[in-house]
Amino acid sequence: MKIGDLAKRTGLTAHTLRYYERIGLLPRALRDTSGQRDYDASILTWIAFLGRLKTTGMPIRDMLRYAKLRSRGAATEDARRVLLQQHRDKVQAHIAELQACLTVLDTKIAGYAAGASKVEIDDDATAIRPARTVRTRPARARGN
Repeated sequence: MKIGDLAKRTGLTAHTLRYYERIGLLPRALRDTSGQRDYDASILTWIAFLGRLKTTGMPIRDMLRYAKLRSRGAATEDARRVLLQQHRDKVQAHIAELQACLTVLDTKIAGYAAGASKVEIDDDATAIRPARTVRTRPARARGN
């Protein structure tokens, strides 16, 4: 398939596909008789996987490392597994952090739903506590 077709099917631009090929994330495409790139449909699975790595925050340098290992074949499976496990650990930690943030948001939303004037919501914690009553002192009479 031509680069334009691949771009449509993957959602990436032709420029991005050429860039990925130039830096080594994509294998060099075969060329047709007119010199245009001619990709095999099997590249779609690899591009989808790269998209998942990107979505989960894997840096391009690690994606390149994985791609180079992959290109060397089965002998690198252990190294690829280790790289993916390390990335998975980072993704899990990020998910836990996001879950904690979601809990805070849910707590704040619940507090607003209960009536903002009835509760005080701590912006940097998950606690909701009754609003403090502000007491004012009567003004002192000034002597003449």
